[in-house]
Amino acid sequence: MREIVIGLDIGTTSVKAVAFDMQGKVVDEAEEMIETLYPEEGHVEQNPEDITDKSQKVLKAVFSTMQNENVLAVGISCAMHSLICVDENGQALSNMSIWSDGRSTEIARKLSAYGGKDIYTKTGTPIHPMTPLLKLMWMKENRYDAYYKASYFMSMKEYLLYKWSQKRLIDYSMASATGLLNVKNLDWDTDAMLLAGVKRDQLSAIVPPTTAVEGLDLEVTKALGWPENCPLVIGAADGQLANLGNGAIEPGEVAITAGTSGAIRQMITGQHVNPNQATFSYAFTEDKSIIGGPTNNGGIALQWLKDVMEFQGSHDDFLKGAEEVGVGADGILFIPYINGERAPVWNQDAKGSFYGLNITHKRPHFVRAVLEGIVFNLYQIGQSLEEIAGAPKTISVNGGLSKSPLWIQILADMFGKEIQLADTHHGAAWGAGWTALVGIQKAPSFEAIKESIIVDQVIKPNMDNHKKYQEKFERYQKFQNDIGKYF
Repeated sequence: MREIVIGLDIGTTSVKAVAFDMQGKVVDEAEEMIETLYPEEGHVEQNPEDITDKSQKVLKAVFSTMQNENVLAVGISCAMHSLICVDENGQALSNMSIWSDGRSTEIARKLSAYGGKDIYTKTGTPIHPMTPLLKLMWMKENRYDAYYKASYFMSMKEYLLYKWSQKRLIDYSMASATGLLNVKNLDWDTDAMLLAGVKRDQLSAIVPPTTAVEGLDLEVTKALGWPENCPLVIGAADGQLANLGNGAIEPGEVAITAGTSGAIRQMITGQHVNPNQATFSYAFTEDKSIIGGPTNNGGIALQWLKDVMEFQGSHDDFLKGAEEVGVGADGILFIPYINGERAPVWNQDAKGSFYGLNITHKRPHFVRAVLEGIVFNLYQIGQSLEEIAGAPKTISVNGGLSKSPLWIQILADMFGKEIQLADTHHGAAWGAGWTALVGIQKAPSFEAIKESIIVDQVIKPNMDNHKKYQEKFERYQKFQNDIGKYF
């Protein structure tokens, strides 16, 4: 009988349950897609009841295949920045607004100009419409009905846990991502709560990620086929757990996630905020936090170009020819802010641009320029991390763009570092599973996860190209700064 741990990964596009053996090998998995709703311009929502149902469905599917295995625990990973208004009985009064909801853009602009730096310094969370703090401020200012009727305000993970256990709990990382947590004392911040118009008892109790959730509802566990004596461990946010699941847990170990959107992150000891407000600093444990920056514009920029060009072929066909184009896309420079931007500018009104076009440029030039623009943006965010944590020692990458050999080579050349590719794309789920093992004292430490990380491929940089990209990056920064004048 094998020992198994399960990671429940609640993302923006899907919810997955992944069963791992003790070496991190995937034994079984189930996935359900999540529908995103756009009821008004700038409003981006999901149905929390639908996500609850799908979380239960994927867990039930995986549990059903584990009847002859020893399931040690379940850990949870969840996307950050979600917000649900909840009544006293634990029922949702609103849909869940997600990270890409932009309804509070104007409020974010005002707060950034007046008092935002003080809030950022205490919370480590940039002033941006993605955060529940700004969402709550919008609800208060706009007399949002569900806000005034709500007894509680919850993220998706809190809502799920309350449904399953009647406990209102939130881990350090999910609390930190709300913009309401003081990262110095790991408690709800009085000034942030005042801005949001919420009381302490409307927010959940803050606990470490290794906390086991007691008293699971018997009807729920029976319906899911939950194994007897299998604890549920609260886990953390997807960013922290993606780093953990890729083995990027110690100083100098940088992880890049490059999917539809993207992020570059690094774990550090203690809590440090960037004086320029370019990056976030989110708590993970009492003594570890994660610094980094998310971008709205990862693979979505490439898909946008494919749609604009009305290219009907496959993704691989669309990329063909771009590898033959030289460094710098023969003069084309792409600023990738087509979807607004979080790091490093933290401005939902930011716009994208192409520069340097001429009549000789064809589709491969545009493709290469977009791939390079995505990397330039990540590199710029990475420089802000270096101001706090120093130059990276290792870089690991996962996500959809990591499947493109050309994009990975551009990334290696830009950073001038080897890029490590793991053999699984379930980093956050494995991080959730490992956190559960640490919580039940089956794993000795977070750092010990490195013994189970298998590096599938190492991409070496072309240092001649690195020098060229450093020159191109100076040009990128010039145009990026010029765009900033018009935000």
